[in-house]
Amino acid sequence: MAEEKMSDVIKVRWDKLHALQAEGKNPYEITKYDVTGHAKAINDDFEQYEGQELSLAGRIMAKRGQGKVGFYDLLDSTGKIQLYLKKDLLPNYDEIKKVDIGDIVGIKGETFKTKRGQVSIRVHEFTLLSKSLQVLPEKFHGLKDQDLRYRQRYVDLIVNPEVRDVFVTRSRIISKIREFLDNRGFLEVETPVLNNLAGGANARPFITHHNTLDIPMYLRIALELPLKRLIVGGFDKVYELSRVFRNEGMDATHNPEFTELETYEAYTDYIGVMNMVEDLYHYLADEILGTKDVEYDGHTIHLGEPFRRARMVDLVQEATSVDFDHMTDVEEAKKAAADLGVDIEGKDGSVGEIMAEVFDAKCEDTLIQPTFVTMHPVEISPLAKKDPDDPRYTQRFELYISGAECANAFSELNDPADQKERFIAQMEKKAGGDEEAHPYDADFINALEVGLPPTGGLGIGIDRLVMLFTGQRTIRDVILFPTMKTKDEKNA
Repeated sequence: MAEEKMSDVIKVRWDKLHALQAEGKNPYEITKYDVTGHAKAINDDFEQYEGQELSLAGRIMAKRGQGKVGFYDLLDSTGKIQLYLKKDLLPNYDEIKKVDIGDIVGIKGETFKTKRGQVSIRVHEFTLLSKSLQVLPEKFHGLKDQDLRYRQRYVDLIVNPEVRDVFVTRSRIISKIREFLDNRGFLEVETPVLNNLAGGANARPFITHHNTLDIPMYLRIALELPLKRLIVGGFDKVYELSRVFRNEGMDATHNPEFTELETYEAYTDYIGVMNMVEDLYHYLADEILGTKDVEYDGHTIHLGEPFRRARMVDLVQEATSVDFDHMTDVEEAKKAAADLGVDIEGKDGSVGEIMAEVFDAKCEDTLIQPTFVTMHPVEISPLAKKDPDDPRYTQRFELYISGAECANAFSELNDPADQKERFIAQMEKKAGGDEEAHPYDADFINALEVGLPPTGGLGIGIDRLVMLFTGQRTIRDVILFPTMKTKDEKNA
């Protein structure tokens, strides 16, 4: 019954369109409309606009009134504003009354305030620019089928202003990140999305085929290796802010394609990068939030204070009382993990790997305030430089905030012989069935043999950063068009 009713309503809209077209008033034939004002500016600075003749364009979101006077709400790209329509001022007033909620219109009129103090536009010209043939839901958030918001983001943006605000903030964050890095002398570059090898991270790639070259190719899983080649080539500071792709699981903090920032700076190390990341978060807090504190998931996150710095092995000991730092026997490490209830299947080749699995299971969720987790085991860090004081670990850090990894950085490995050995070790893992093991990259070894200076490298997941700054709990709410399974239209 509901479907029949909805179909009848839509049919009425089509009939209105056909009637307009029969009268030679096809709205789709209009090619442009000159806009001289926007809702937010007029509402915020009414005194500046009072009495001015302006033209606005947007979508009708509400209709009130009857007879010879009507009040409509117009939504443009900046917000809503009230339209005052009076039959005496509009020759096509009766035709305007047939406009539906959702229709896109252009109006010209004078700015004023009603007796109740409502900023409004007294309309003297009204043009239908596009007919909406679907019916907008009154409260899109209230739909039980939540994934419809992601499938029809265009509707979500129309009816939920707070959703639009998230993506405006996201754009501002990205702009401020570029500003921060540009001011530090970094050069923004672009590197290939399609590669012959999927390198720069331990992850499962998407595979495609290049027809002309007749070779398999991979969507990049990281930006790292091409950027380090540029450091070899003589650039001292480079960054790329772009999409990467990983053919892996999906959850509240993972989407198969996501936006990543990677930076590489010659003649610094992971400590220098750590200091820069702390400065970046301080800068974004000031520029985006206007405060150093952000409320997130029931906690006040302090972004203005010095971030805690702690070795991974020490954090594990704090959480579990198990001292992996002085453990050399793999079987002892396996037993310790089993006693803690940690599943290490497929990750039981070394004490370092097991300790990292225990960290993931027992520590990550406890790191609410910003914490730099340092000194990762060499077995899980194939591109990071070993710590000269303890070669079991690498000069690497991950930043954790509210239980989620927000940044990953290294003192980059620049010893070609060491890198070659680690690639070989990764290939052995791949041969053993590890689909996320790093491939052997002969050209990258060649680049290191040409000479990579001491370098600090950084990766930041932009989506998780935006989640923190906008208070969103799922990555789908900060990606305009998140990855979705194809909907069965027959059963839709």
